[in-house]
Amino acid sequence: MSDTRDTAPSPQVWPCLRARDARALIDFLAAAFGFEEVVCYGPDGADGRVDHAELAWPEGGGIMLGSIRDDADTFALPPGAFGAYVVTSDPDALCERARAAGAQITAEPHDTDYGSRDFAARDPEGNLWSFGTYRGAARKA
Repeated sequence: MSDTRDTAPSPQVWPCLRARDARALIDFLAAAFGFEEVVCYGPDGADGRVDHAELAWPEGGGIMLGSIRDDADTFALPPGAFGAYVVTSDPDALCERARAAGAQITAEPHDTDYGSRDFAARDPEGNLWSFGTYRGAARKA
């Protein structure tokens, strides 16, 4: 995976999710899939609450996440209701990394009819992650 953080523009669309145990999910996403923790804000203490975290995807883009909250959360998504497709140049190796870190593989690596190599997995919160080589259709000028 190439490091494009110094040359690629910052993401302008941020998929967001909530977690029952956000700290554990951040650690899992880093270990299993290779996301990189950029920032993590929350109170000091042992409860593990995360008010806001950003994780970068090494090949570009990123996600935001936080702990579920009891207050009037304007972004009140139920944990485990998130799904994302993430582009990777080596889905087979990433699948093995995810499996070794305890991810539930829901679709083994396979070739699609549109020319991508994909696999899918669930994280401990139940979110569905699909990874593949398809980079999307070219944008029209």
